[in-house]
Order: sequence, then structure tokens, then C-alpha cells
Amino acid sequence: MAETAQTTEPPETVAARLRALVLAQPEVVLEDRDLMAALVSANERAMGANIVDLRGIAMARLEQRLDRLEDTHRSVIAAAYENLAGTTQIHRAVLRVLEPANFEEFLAVLEDGLPEVLRLDALRLVLESRQSADEPALAHLGEVLCIAEPGFATAYMRGPRNGAVREVVLRQTTPTADGVYGAKAEWIRSEAVLKLDLGPGRLPGMLVMGSEDPHHFKPSQGTDLLAFFAGCFERAMRRWLA
Repeated sequence: MAETAQTTEPPETVAARLRALVLAQPEVVLEDRDLMAALVSANERAMGANIVDLRGIAMARLEQRLDRLEDTHRSVIAAAYENLAGTTQIHRAVLRVLEPANFEEFLAVLEDGLPEVLRLDALRLVLESRQSADEPALAHLGEVLCIAEPGFATAYMRGPRNGAVREVVLRQTTPTADGVYGAKAEWIRSEAVLKLDLGPGRLPGMLVMGSEDPHHFKPSQGTDLLAFFAGCFERAMRRWLA
């Protein structure tokens, strides 16, 4: 059986074909960063080691700056989308808080509606009271409402390190979380604690949002949207307490 000879184009033919292609479509080369980098490197090698190509150095620095600008641009866009999604989420939560016609429906929204909208694994409304949590008048209000003794909200928001009391606290859960989440405290890993001012003559309260994800709430996150939601929520609470 006769062997088929494999024909190879001579280098001159390949070079001529590539030259014709580049002359016909030069934008193909200009738009390919890897190809342009290879051409610049070849040019530097052709000039020798004793010649410093200042234009090549400047181009390399410009490429580095462009890469950093592109990374910053992507980060800014991602942050903008995240902020927009968070704003929409808080707006929906505010509307849910304003819907109920009575306090029992309001508590039902806290138990089912808000956790779904805000993507939470637990939500608790903590109200300080001089009454016992075992009072019959409070027993029917469900587990979403926690009755605590005076001073509990401030102590809980300070945490074990006895830090300053802020309007919104974002952190991983503390050992005192058992008193708020009950049986769910075992798997709640991070929380947002919102301070509630319920009006003159009333003890303070707090709204506690818990997540199984330890990184869902972090101290480095912004709190403006949650502070806005806390303001809307405490105004709704004042209406029911009145």
C-alpha cells in the first residue's frame, strides 16, 4: 500500500497568507489582547536587552491600570445591584407590616410573612414588660413575641463585651441568644438586632432577625436600610400599643 505523503506549506506561503489576512482585517489583531501582547514581546526581544522600550513599559502600566479599573467597575456594579435588591426587599417588608387590620394579624405577619420576604430563618419581637411572660393575656400571642424583664433589650444589644448600644447591631449570635430564639437558637448563627423606641412612657423593645448562615449578617455591612425598616416598624408598633 502506498503511503500518503503529508504536504506542509512552506513558511513563506504561511507568512504571505497571514499577512494578507491581517491587512484585510487588522481589527482582528487589535482586539485580541493576547495576540497584541505576543507581538509587543516579540518586538522587545528583537530590540535586544540593551534597549529600554519606554513605550512598552508605559503600555504595560496602562494595561495594569485598566485591569484595576475594570475590577473596580465590576465591584461597583455588583454593589449597586445588591443595594437595589436590598432596597426592594425592605420596601416589600414595610408594606407587609402596614397591611394587618389587628394585632393578632400583625403577629402572624411577623411569624410567616416577614421571614419569607427578608429571607430569615427566625424573627422575634422582644418587648420588655413588668408582667410575667406566663400571664394568660400574653400566652396566646405565639412564639414570635418574647416578653422580657426591663433592661433585657439593652443588655442583649450590648452583648458579652458590654459594647455601645447602637440602633442596629449586626453580628454572629451570642450565648444569650437562647433567651430569644428558644429551640431555634441551636442553629441560628448570625443576627441583626434592631432597637425599637415604642414612645414616651413605654419600655423599649427590639426586633431580632436570625439566619442559619454565619455570614448573612456581619458588622461590616451597611445598616441604613435596616435602620429605616426599624423606624417604620416601631411606628406601626406604637399604633397597636396605643
